[in-house]
Amino acid sequence: MRVLVVGSGGREHALCWALSASPLLTKLWCAPGNPGTGEVAENVPIGALDIADLVRFARENAVDLVVPGGEPPLVAGIADALGHEGIACCGPSAAAARLEGSKTFTKEICEAAGIPTALWERFDDPAAARAFVRRRGAPIVVKADGLAAGKGVVVANSVAEAEAAIADFMESGRLGDAGRTVVIEECLVGEEISLFALCDGTHAIPLGAAQDHKRMGEGDTGPNTGGMGAYSPPPALTPALEQQAMDRILRPALAELARQGTPFRGVLFAGLMLTAEGPKLIEFNVRFGDPECQVLMLRLKSDLLAALIAACDGELAAFDLRWHDEAAIGVVMAARGYPGTPVRHTVIRGLEEAASVPGVQIFHAGTEVLDGRLVSSGGRVLTVCATGADLRAARTAAYAAVARIDWPEGFCRRDIAWRALA
Repeated sequence: MRVLVVGSGGREHALCWALSASPLLTKLWCAPGNPGTGEVAENVPIGALDIADLVRFARENAVDLVVPGGEPPLVAGIADALGHEGIACCGPSAAAARLEGSKTFTKEICEAAGIPTALWERFDDPAAARAFVRRRGAPIVVKADGLAAGKGVVVANSVAEAEAAIADFMESGRLGDAGRTVVIEECLVGEEISLFALCDGTHAIPLGAAQDHKRMGEGDTGPNTGGMGAYSPPPALTPALEQQAMDRILRPALAELARQGTPFRGVLFAGLMLTAEGPKLIEFNVRFGDPECQVLMLRLKSDLLAALIAACDGELAAFDLRWHDEAAIGVVMAARGYPGTPVRHTVIRGLEEAASVPGVQIFHAGTEVLDGRLVSSGGRVLTVCATGADLRAARTAAYAAVARIDWPEGFCRRDIAWRALA
């Protein structure tokens, strides 16, 4: 198999790392990639949203399978464009990718399929949105309807905070068209879990679960980020709750999309809240999470490439995935200034020494090489991952590796997996 992974973050590095171990693999590319993906794949200087160029590259290089890492190319229709050329893509069509591209579409799917989720309303008018918030009170959640690169959700603890989010999303123009419409919903209470399923249009099989840490500060404080760390498996998601979520949330969504003529193929990511009434859907994403993907790839024992091919071929009914018993944890190292404006092009040293810690694997996200030196190029820069006999052992190894990285301008949370280890 000749495979092209699309993207340049830690998730894509983890996907390339896992795919590179497949005995089915002949050639692996990553577009545009990063210095980490360059160690296990050949980087190609094509942007993730340059769909025409990606399709042309896939056609000219006889690519058998394209694996988009992030949601923007999927929402923009890369799977459809590849399909017109007869090239397999492990990702949904643009129509099915609306599950992530539009919060309103997701809520409508939930209503049609009877999926448990938060009560919600949709607003195009900021004055009406503010009036609704004043009537309902706080805490309350304000979401930009469209794609906002992880910056379109505010969990407001006061009416003033919710009104500020409405102004920011709908009136400031900071999020562009993504924020012109908002969904405002009740604030669910419980533990938040990321559950993944691999889908072939008809069938869905579990693809692991993890718990992400969205807030920047220890104890889940501070502003929301793209994710400061993750661990797997999350003890809060028991086998019974996972089965319940698959039966009541993921499989009904898959069936409803098929009923509407937009079958979903690829990775379906359900952000769940484990409430007193059972799992409820917070949101759907149409790809692996980041940094959840990094820890899941460390635990996956099965051949990832074989699984993705089965999803594309509609053969998941008789497919199963195996997992290592070890726990995995990932600690995100971010550049000073994140999640605002991060400092860039600061030198990172000590990765080889850090990677020598037993059980450790380091995935690159926002890095590049300048003048022969590895430097930061984004907000979330590295995911330092480790496996261990249990979560405590994995966390000890991960933070031991972090301590060996010489990067004064970087920072991380020091309490990843704190809920599980409390």
